[in-house]
Amino acid sequence: MLSQELHKAINAQINAELWSAYLYLAMSLDAETKGYKGVANWFYVQFQEEQDHARIFMNYLNSRDAKVTLLPIEEVPAEWDNVLEMFKHTLEHEKKVTALINNLAAIANEDRDFASINRLVWFIDEQVEEEESARDMITAVEAVEGNKYGMYMLDKELAARTYTQASPLATSAE
Repeated sequence: MLSQELHKAINAQINAELWSAYLYLAMSLDAETKGYKGVANWFYVQFQEEQDHARIFMNYLNSRDAKVTLLPIEEVPAEWDNVLEMFKHTLEHEKKVTALINNLAAIANEDRDFASINRLVWFIDEQVEEEESARDMITAVEAVEGNKYGMYMLDKELAARTYTQASPLATSAE
């Protein structure tokens, strides 16, 4: 059985994951408006991944016989000055999500809730990847900054990114 504190924190995390999805959808739409279809695709894949993350937490609560409570999603920004700003915002946001996940792990550890700790290990590893990916994108955009052809080629490369369902969902009965 989940502690009340962890149950409440996971419900808050579901909201944070859905907010993240909404943020990346807004970034995707803004990038497309600016003519960067590949960047828009990159952020759209992020949008899909964040929905997966929320679903994984929902499935986990259901598996522990704990009620999922959907909370209102607060407004997200709708525009960024440029692609570099989008990716810098992404990195800062992912660092905040990492802190939230770490907090969940700390609560589960305090509760000696080994099932929750085990589930959270996947999210801890995922956050390492998310932050690295954002840093890599910042590096790539900075490398072509001011070079229209370079940005064009980077945008084409990002258009090839495809969505892959998160492994905890791919192995579930969903």
